[in-house]
Amino acid sequence: MLFQAIVGQQTGQSMASGTTGNLRLGQLNDLIVSELHGRFYEANYRNNLFSFASTLTPLVAANAVATGLTATAQPVIGIYNPSTSQVNLNVLQATVMLQANNLTSGVAPGALVWVTSTGQTAISTGSVPFNNKTLAYAGSQAKAFSLGTALTGLVGSLNVYGATEIPNATALTYTTLASTSIIPSTGGVINVDGSFIVPPGGFLGIMNTTASTTFSALAKILWEEIPV
Repeated sequence: MLFQAIVGQQTGQSMASGTTGNLRLGQLNDLIVSELHGRFYEANYRNNLFSFASTLTPLVAANAVATGLTATAQPVIGIYNPSTSQVNLNVLQATVMLQANNLTSGVAPGALVWVTSTGQTAISTGSVPFNNKTLAYAGSQAKAFSLGTALTGLVGSLNVYGATEIPNATALTYTTLASTSIIPSTGGVINVDGSFIVPPGGFLGIMNTTASTTFSALAKILWEEIPV
């Protein structure tokens, strides 16, 4: 089958063997395409799309980088790719929602930051991720972490890469909150779109920066598993 590119709108046609198909170009010779399915459909159809989510849970000191980045740290959300895995974890999205659970003596959880580590072979904890195609907790080579699980077996310390683009409660104060009917919340979704790849032996997660127990968090991470 042959293809040729032509500037401008093309006439719809069925392709037969041995014919020439026309690809539509824009005025700058850019290829014009349309999306048939959602952008995660192909990865999901191939049974490579996984995720992990938490329920709304009060933060603890160990969720914050201020209290340490060693094996006792408990990421708000994160994924570990075991050193024996045969895939890279192609991170697509992350979500963190924060909600105050104390309106009289609250401590804001601070900025949300990415934390990373590589060359890890002994992390023994983590949960089984959710398979977005089968809707079952099975099939992933990764281990997922959320809020209450420490990185037992981590050697050395996590590294803080930098701030996420998820809005956070860094500047929230309680001086103007007069009623328990006002429940301040913040957070959102960041489309990572493959800009982080977690190799075998790698960990990627999100932690808050200030130790707080007066906020609760709801978190999720979505990734594709691609054979190395």
